[in-house]
Amino acid sequence: MNILITGASRGIGAAAFSLLSKAGHRVVGHSSKGGGDLVAGDLTDPSAPRRIFEEAAGRLGSIDVLINNAGIFEGIAYDASDADWHAAWQRTLTVNLQAAADLSRLAIQHFLKGGRGGRIVNVSSRAAHRGDSPAHWHYAASKGAMQAMTKSIARGYADKGIYIYAVAPGFVHTEMTDEFLASEAAKPVLADIPLGRVAGSDEIAETIRWLACDAPPSATGTTIDVNGASYVR
Repeated sequence: MNILITGASRGIGAAAFSLLSKAGHRVVGHSSKGGGDLVAGDLTDPSAPRRIFEEAAGRLGSIDVLINNAGIFEGIAYDASDADWHAAWQRTLTVNLQAAADLSRLAIQHFLKGGRGGRIVNVSSRAAHRGDSPAHWHYAASKGAMQAMTKSIARGYADKGIYIYAVAPGFVHTEMTDEFLASEAAKPVLADIPLGRVAGSDEIAETIRWLACDAPPSATGTTIDVNGASYVR
């Protein structure tokens, strides 16, 4: 398969990029700075999704799977200034939701034109279902909206051979979280996870791989929770 994955320079994205490549798929990744197999694109720029998609399609010839993994998790206090509050909401919704919507739209156009169908995998979050911290209303809202978008696309294009799935991780162990997980502050986080540990990025990557390659068409619109039973629905 020919696969485009956003946010592939680190964490879940890098793990998924590596796993899919090792499985024999042709993969083009994306990061804000690009380089090597990564297409550059700042997703706060409304023109970036089209440039990213078209460059990836040019490298691959065609795209069979889009994985919307890129996202940001930046807090903003409820008592911040109006300007800072609005800027934080705009930035988070632009990167986490609007860019994913734009790329999904381009993918659907591409799939329909090719006549072969295709797949989209959205990396959502546990926060879409249970909410997040007082500093992350906007993050939870962006992921909740991503879930609604996933369901809408599933209902709208299943008969065209276009299937869409989502994975909703809880806290994930990556190079960015090592220091936090070793601190006292992590104890309440771990205590809230019945499994007793956070998910590994390899676990999320394997879920992404399965959804991108092996999940049955009848599962379109499905979200898989990978959170150690910290939120069960």
